[in-house]
Amino acid sequence: MINNYYGKQNMKHIFILLLLTGFFQAFAQDDSEFFESKVTINGYGEVHYNNIKVDNAPLKEEFDFHRFVLFIGYAWNEKWSLKSELELEHNLVRSGQGYLQLEQAYIEFRPSQHFGIQGGVLLVGAGLLNEYHEPVNFFGVERPEYNQVIIPTTWFGTGLGISGLYEGFDYKLMMIEGINPKNIVKGTGIRDGRQKGYRADPAGFMYNAKVDYVSIPGLRVGASFTYNNAKVDTVENLIQLAEVHARYKNNNIMASFEYGNLSLGSGDVEAARGGYIDAGYNVSSLFNIKWDIYPFIRYSDYNAVAKSRSGNTTDEQRFHFSEIRFGFNIYPISDIVLKFDYLIKERELNSLKTNAFNLGIGYQF
Repeated sequence: MINNYYGKQNMKHIFILLLLTGFFQAFAQDDSEFFESKVTINGYGEVHYNNIKVDNAPLKEEFDFHRFVLFIGYAWNEKWSLKSELELEHNLVRSGQGYLQLEQAYIEFRPSQHFGIQGGVLLVGAGLLNEYHEPVNFFGVERPEYNQVIIPTTWFGTGLGISGLYEGFDYKLMMIEGINPKNIVKGTGIRDGRQKGYRADPAGFMYNAKVDYVSIPGLRVGASFTYNNAKVDTVENLIQLAEVHARYKNNNIMASFEYGNLSLGSGDVEAARGGYIDAGYNVSSLFNIKWDIYPFIRYSDYNAVAKSRSGNTTDEQRFHFSEIRFGFNIYPISDIVLKFDYLIKERELNSLKTNAFNLGIGYQF
């Protein structure tokens, strides 16, 4: 307990030292006298059709305007700015249905591309999609199911961060609200433990570090580590998440890889792990077509109860899935995507099979 206490204190001291170093560097530079303040409005959205069967029995068929997101930013000068993102999920909020949430809302002080400080509601730097989750950025109608149990998207919280681009490395360090261990549900990773900036308990800060190498055109490759001694009231759960990822989009190729391992310090679930790899090729040049057309295939394998303290092999098999997803991403222009995919998923326990046919339209601006 004593070592754990001093370890947490050292993390806080290191983070504060980095913030102070950045401030000293920042104030040594002058603001531009010719900058004009401005408002920026962006956004994205996606509508889905899903037809899902389990062991050939119909489970769900529906249309859903899954997300409508508006990004509003304001720059007071070259250093100080506001960035915010408001999301409406499932088209309405009524009787416990749908969501309206503030996914980002922070003040940023950025004296240069090498260093910036953010404070407010921030996206956690973990994986490929949590920060870059617009529908044009990934294959398939739905986000990878791996993200449901290993790195939940969209994952955000209130706190402080520093970030920058230096010598080809895009880095991000954060200290934000932690996971609430009382809300963790077996089989869902840490997804239900997110506090989402809503009256979050500040006990047990979460520390996150992410570094990507981005100097090669079209390539982003990196890793992240997240640590949270998630103590709320009398419930304590040490959470550690490590992941590696890579994405390449160039020369008509679009491919992604990600693998993550989630460790939990208490409860029956000791570890969850998984990953996916996908690849697509733009065939439009082969047929002299103006639209970009990417046939793709993805293989995923993930287990929300990869290791249980009780040795419950039934649970370990129940939450272990492998899947193949294939289809098309079609881009009439770079900011609009039409999607089709077919999913074949198998659960290890009893070889339970799920098949899904999905259609989608996505956009960003």
